[in-house]
Amino acid sequence: MSQTTTAPHDTHHDTHYPGGITRWLTTTNHKEIGSMYLIFALIMFFVGGAMILAVRAELFQPGLQLMQPEFFNQLIGIHALIMIFAALMPAATGFANWQIPLMIGAPDMALPRINNLGFWLLPPAAILLTLPFLLAVFGIGDGALNTGWTMYAPLSVQGGIGVDFAIFSIHILGISSILGSINVIVTIFNLRAPGMTMMKLPIFAWGWLITAFLLIATIPVLAGAVTMLLTDRHFGTHFFNAAGGGDPILFQHLFWFFGHPEVYILLLPLWGLMPHVLATFSRKPIYGYKAQVYSFIAIGLLSVVVWAHHFFTAGLPVGALLYFMYSTMAISLPLAVLFFCWIATMWKGAMTFETPMLFAQGFIIMFGVAGLTGLVLADVAADAQYHHSYFVIAHFHFALFAGGIMGVMTGVYYWLPKWTGHMYDEKLGKLHFWLTVISFNLTFMPQFFVGLAGMPRRIPDYALQFTEFNAISTVGSFILGFSQLIFAWVIYKCIKGGEKAEGRVWEGADGLEWELSSPPPLHSWNTPPVVK
Repeated sequence: MSQTTTAPHDTHHDTHYPGGITRWLTTTNHKEIGSMYLIFALIMFFVGGAMILAVRAELFQPGLQLMQPEFFNQLIGIHALIMIFAALMPAATGFANWQIPLMIGAPDMALPRINNLGFWLLPPAAILLTLPFLLAVFGIGDGALNTGWTMYAPLSVQGGIGVDFAIFSIHILGISSILGSINVIVTIFNLRAPGMTMMKLPIFAWGWLITAFLLIATIPVLAGAVTMLLTDRHFGTHFFNAAGGGDPILFQHLFWFFGHPEVYILLLPLWGLMPHVLATFSRKPIYGYKAQVYSFIAIGLLSVVVWAHHFFTAGLPVGALLYFMYSTMAISLPLAVLFFCWIATMWKGAMTFETPMLFAQGFIIMFGVAGLTGLVLADVAADAQYHHSYFVIAHFHFALFAGGIMGVMTGVYYWLPKWTGHMYDEKLGKLHFWLTVISFNLTFMPQFFVGLAGMPRRIPDYALQFTEFNAISTVGSFILGFSQLIFAWVIYKCIKGGEKAEGRVWEGADGLEWELSSPPPLHSWNTPPVVK
């Protein structure tokens, strides 16, 4: 893509901003809000990680070592909700805030005040989610959500106050997501640079556009489900209570109508990021641009019609089982197109292996494992063996850590020099990559095997034959957790200083964002660039 650009204005009007905490509370600048999203996501990543390290410590040996089963279940449920809603989604939204205006030649996001509100809903929601732990210390309630992150009825109908806190937290997080989604859609449709048609949009923007529509389609269904759960708990309704004529399976249908698209909501922005990184470090144009865009659209459409494969063992009729099995497997076709395009982008390229490229390639290989094991779980007959076992745990961590978290790390290493104006420490970045990949596989590969052997998930104690694999998994998880401190240190060092970054940080980088200085001025494109 060739473009002509007009130099943006200087940032002499920074001085008009209030100082200190007021600036961050009231800012409507997309870069500052993007930075807040990313910092919040990093903090919650460590909070959720600390919870699951406590769980893995308990599972190091059979028997109850450190905690009671009730507390064990609370840690598991809150870990999952934090990682999904308070770490991965805010990180992806931080990328959108920072990059979409830079990439499409817009001065800012279209709805800046809504942008500010969308972020400031997150901290209270995170506090609500974790507050029951603290209340229990003072004898109020029985602790946090203990039903698993899926909050299945009838367990959640009978649960303690932790369920109520989680319901209100989910409502607030959902409102934040919807506000962010509306902002992304309006920005992409209305603020593109002159000459940038929809089929010239950066693929990252396409990934986020599909994500935004999915959020708007599915979050209200989740909100409806948890509201019905709230009325079942406190107002005498019987939506999910079989004794009153309700149906507990109805909750599963409503939850997974949101829950399965949520996987793609977390991953589509990162799939949109991958082609940019691969093309940059392969010194080649993106391969199959249109094929990837149409694949994103196909995945978005299919993702909302495959939800029931999450409860094949709940007693669905055979016709429904067959439909959901085949529709689930159909998603592998557009996903295979994406993999083909990513590999073809690298094919015969002049590749170099800086940290973002290493993470991108690790992402492709390990997310491939998630895709293949997902096909196994989509098989109705096989799923009877795998369902609710550690096989499922391993599968979705290959999807949401190797795919989600490592995708976020790819983006951070790729764009950090652009954001800060400094190069990060390449040696530390590579050390972080190798420690992460090795310890991740050490943690989750054994879980495929204990799952195949029949170990159920969400149990604090287990049979003796699973001891060795659980010990390996726990050692891997602690290496994985502590190696993320390197990641935090690399970010901190890069923000504080280092080698100065050029405007075009990477030699093979292409796109409007690389036409600006590093870091970009406060208002990126006061005069929009013209795309030819």
